[in-house]
Formats: sequence, C-alpha cells, structure tokens
Amino acid sequence: MTRLAWATGAGFADSDADLPLLTEAAARAGLTSEVVVWDDPAVEWDAYDLVVVRSCWDYVPRREEFLTWAASVPRLANPADVIAWNTDKTYLRELETAGIAIVTTAWSVTGPDDLPPAREWVVKPTISAGSADTARWTDPARALEHGRQLLAAGRPTMTQPYVDAVDSEGETGILLFGGRYSHAFRKGALLTTDDDPRELPELKEDILAREPSAEQVAFAERTVAAAGSLLGTDLLYARVDVVTDADGSLRLMELELTEPSFFLQHTDVGADRAIAAILPRLP
Repeated sequence: MTRLAWATGAGFADSDADLPLLTEAAARAGLTSEVVVWDDPAVEWDAYDLVVVRSCWDYVPRREEFLTWAASVPRLANPADVIAWNTDKTYLRELETAGIAIVTTAWSVTGPDDLPPAREWVVKPTISAGSADTARWTDPARALEHGRQLLAAGRPTMTQPYVDAVDSEGETGILLFGGRYSHAFRKGALLTTDDDPRELPELKEDILAREPSAEQVAFAERTVAAAGSLLGTDLLYARVDVVTDADGSLRLMELELTEPSFFLQHTDVGADRAIAAILPRLP
C-alpha cells in the first residue's frame, strides 16, 4: 500500500489547518497518509513512498539540522536542494537576475546611504519564517538599529521599502501544484508601524479567498518556471506572494517552496489539486 507522510514540527500539527484537508483528499484518492514530526528519531523515513514538507515552522533556529534531515529523506517534496535554496531569502537576488520583478531590496544595510528611498522600511533577517524578527519602521535610525542588531547576532538582513498597497489591497498569495495554478487568497497587513519585531509562534493572519487576475497568475507561473530552471527540478508545490507597487506593477514579495500554508480552508478545490499533483510522483 502506498504510504504518504506529511512532515510537521512538534506542536504545530493542531494549528495547521491544511493537514486534515490534505489527509481527507489523500483518502479520497485511495492513499494512506499520516502526520509525522520531522525531528522524531523514531520515524523510518524510507518506509514512505513520499514525504511532503508541511508545517515545519520550527526550522529557523535549527536550519542546519533541518537541512541535514531533508537531505537524509529518500523521497522528499519539495526536495532537499530546493529547501536549502528557499530557506535563505537571498534566493530573491537570483530570481531578480532571472527577470522576475521583486520588491526593491537592500542586503545587510549598515549605514543610512544604503537605505532604499522610502517613507517606511521593512527590516527582516534573510532566514526567517512567519515574519519573525521582522518590523516596519518610519524612523531610518530605528530601521538601521534593527538591522545592526540582527547582523551582530550573525543574521544577514534585507531591507525593503514598505509597499503601501499591502494596507489596502493586501498581498495576493497564489498556489501552484505541479506547476499549475490551483487557487489564491488575500493576506492583510501583518506589520504595525514602529512596533517591535514580530515573534513566533504567531499564526493569526487576515486571510480571505481571492480570485487573482490573469496577470497575477501569469506572473506566478513565470516565477515558478524561473525557480524550476534555476534549480533544475520541477516543484510539487509553490506559493507566490505578490504585491502591487506604487506604479501599478506586480512585484514578488516571497516565493514559498518550503513550508507555506496552503490556506485550503478557503478553497473547495485546493486539497484535491494538491493530491492530483502528488499522484504522478508515487511509485
């Protein structure tokens, strides 16, 4: 019998709303699936026909351990090399070079001359999840101090102008399974101006279903195709988080290939489409 595993972090399974919907969809397709904790030493990973990374939201402070685990799993989706690339947000530089428009980003800023022109800035570490240790600043001195504190802790940073449309239009998250569009959602603003950096666990997000424009879907497809070309692999799942810049152009906020929420509770088709993309990868 085919066995499928959903890999999660200890303590996160109950808060991952996607897991029961994926399990139910797998059962409808005649698959046996179970939720397993990625760092549980008792798990025999080679007993599964496919292990799918899901809510491993505790990986950030243990990234090297997480990557070692990923490399040890015989059949993992997305694969270990994808996870290694995607868990450091410097991947955005490669996508920009490949022709994907990203939110303007300055890397590891240390002085005022390096700040991109803006009225507000977002400062975050390049290795983070769920906007942890991320903050939005109107005072350039505070933005610089936030970045310097992260750098002093050995954590490279990225600084971006705050995209005003996030407060009105929100972000558009576009899910693709097997490279094909599945569904989308709207995510409201998470960051409060001049507030302390966000901490995890903090999973409450302002999410609504959204019908994306054809332009947004095409942008997401180009982004995933560019990532696949850079990595030399096809991707089981991808979440493309897109925002609208002040000039009306689309910009990539993040490409989530590791452990993104799919927000399946906001779609009637997403879980079955995820399983449909999994089936060709099984023996």
